[in-house]
Amino acid sequence: MAEVPTDSRPLALLAAEACDDRKAVDICLIRVDEVSSLADWFVICSGLTDVQVRAIARSVEDRLETEMGRLPLRREGQTEGRWVLLDYGEVIVHALTPSERSYYDLEAFWGHGEQERYVSPLAAPDA
Repeated sequence: MAEVPTDSRPLALLAAEACDDRKAVDICLIRVDEVSSLADWFVICSGLTDVQVRAIARSVEDRLETEMGRLPLRREGQTEGRWVLLDYGEVIVHALTPSERSYYDLEAFWGHGEQERYVSPLAAPDA
């Protein structure tokens, strides 16, 4: 009998929220569990400079460790700061500069996955 996976969406949402904490631009969540065995979710965002990209990555690491006790299994690109990847197993976070994001176009490459834009609770209109 196949094991029922735990819901990884809260982890992806917390990562997106941590990106938003550092003013990341255009935060997108892509559900890839049905089209790839790499992860359940990709969280993709832009930082306008390499310094901001690194700050976004630090924010994600800090929040996920503090609130969920999670450390990335792997991290790539922190030295350069143009594309930082944080791999948490079921969630992979990509923080990129706009030029890197445009060049690699991960949203199009993973376009067959279910996509949703993250909207900051602070930006959402009052009910």
